[in-house]
Amino acid sequence: MDLIISCALVSMLLPYLAKIPVIVEMNKLGGYNNKQPRAQRRLSGKGARAVAAHYNCFESLAVFAVALAVVFGTNSITSTIQWLALTHIIARVLYCVFYWFDLDILRSTTWLLGVACPVAMVVLSF
Repeated sequence: MDLIISCALVSMLLPYLAKIPVIVEMNKLGGYNNKQPRAQRRLSGKGARAVAAHYNCFESLAVFAVALAVVFGTNSITSTIQWLALTHIIARVLYCVFYWFDLDILRSTTWLLGVACPVAMVVLSF
């Protein structure tokens, strides 16, 4: 149970950790305007990829949260489900790294793995 709760915590923090490369790229362009945070200068290249990875972490969090709710709601916490949760987290971290470094095929592969794990968690909860 500790492993799945740790995965939940990491999945909640990942979107914010994925923001760090965005901040770095924004600072290269003159900084962050906190008065208008949604109207930032358009980033390109690595910065744009970092923004996309950051937003995708929030999208992934919703899918993983539903899977966790089903797992906890059905009391289906098994070692397989815990390994799926851990695999999801590893895939999501790698997804961000591959996105930042423009490794599109690896990024897409880890995206698919990151989606498949929560789906499998739900299916195994029946």
